[in-house]
Amino acid sequence: MSRFVVVRSQRPMYSYQMDKRSIVIQCLLLLLLVGVSVVSIGLGSIQIPVVQVLKSLVGMGDSTHQLVILELRLPRIVVAVLVGASLAVSGAILQALIRNPLASPDLVGTTNGATAAAVAFIAFSNGSYSIHWLPFVALIGGFFAAFLTYLASWKKGLSPFRFALIGVSISTAMAALTIFFLISGPLYLAAQAMGWMSGTVYGSSWDHVFTLLPWTVGFLVITLMQARTLNAQELGDDVAKGVGVAVERKRLLMIAVSVALAAAAVGIGGGIGFVGLMAPHMARKLVGSSFGSLLPASALLGGLFVLLADLVARTMFVPLDVPAGVFTAAVGAPFFMFLLYKSRQG
Repeated sequence: MSRFVVVRSQRPMYSYQMDKRSIVIQCLLLLLLVGVSVVSIGLGSIQIPVVQVLKSLVGMGDSTHQLVILELRLPRIVVAVLVGASLAVSGAILQALIRNPLASPDLVGTTNGATAAAVAFIAFSNGSYSIHWLPFVALIGGFFAAFLTYLASWKKGLSPFRFALIGVSISTAMAALTIFFLISGPLYLAAQAMGWMSGTVYGSSWDHVFTLLPWTVGFLVITLMQARTLNAQELGDDVAKGVGVAVERKRLLMIAVSVALAAAAVGIGGGIGFVGLMAPHMARKLVGSSFGSLLPASALLGGLFVLLADLVARTMFVPLDVPAGVFTAAVGAPFFMFLLYKSRQG
């Protein structure tokens, strides 16, 4: 009889441990994010020196500066970071589950489902909607789209290829539904919804921050706790089962987490596209494919992308405030084409 010996390496492929290089890169990304945030606070129609920004942040600045910084610019910057981090981690999860580098919340129906629900809420609320309800409404739309995709993809198990293909179809259907809601509602609310659909954090307040913060932090923690599962699932169902992962149950859980992150971000920031596609790829180049390092790096890069897009949007065309989603799309569309070309070459 043959004897099989299972040898456990000290650091298995599905470990969430970080090496020193990854820790250094994460710290540098965090410092870069903080630095860009401080600079961003000082830029705008009213220019505020960095020294005054730092004084205002600790309560020692000029009263006018403190009003501009603490009530107008800081909430907007925090929302931009939270939205970017949520979309980036949502994309990283989908890329692991579907095992497709082109997977993102924009392409599998989640974002468009959340957008359709939120636009319907805005268009038919007669202007009396509360921003506290937008993430919940967007979440319902995102989960509805994901449920349809999951149900249509199921055939003696969930095939990642079918899930991605049907997700694109559901995404297209939800985009059509969004247009229907736009033309069915009042014109002034349709114009408002169109601006929101472009993806913007304009007018963000501390209410927006405190609405989105629990969603982002809570689901990021859950995702980090499942880092080993994501590593195993990215290697294929057989490998995941071989290391003891309940594949279908964990896949359903992580799809739900991905939908929750993307839908909450859409509910506050609108249709800011391509962040969930770009950030995980950039993070993978910097820290490798282990999700213990990839997830926080993706979150930091996603927050940085949206923050930079919003900075350009509100300072380049003063007094106009262009939606940040315009600039993420301007960078993301060529990036998507590059990935598509690269995957066909491979």
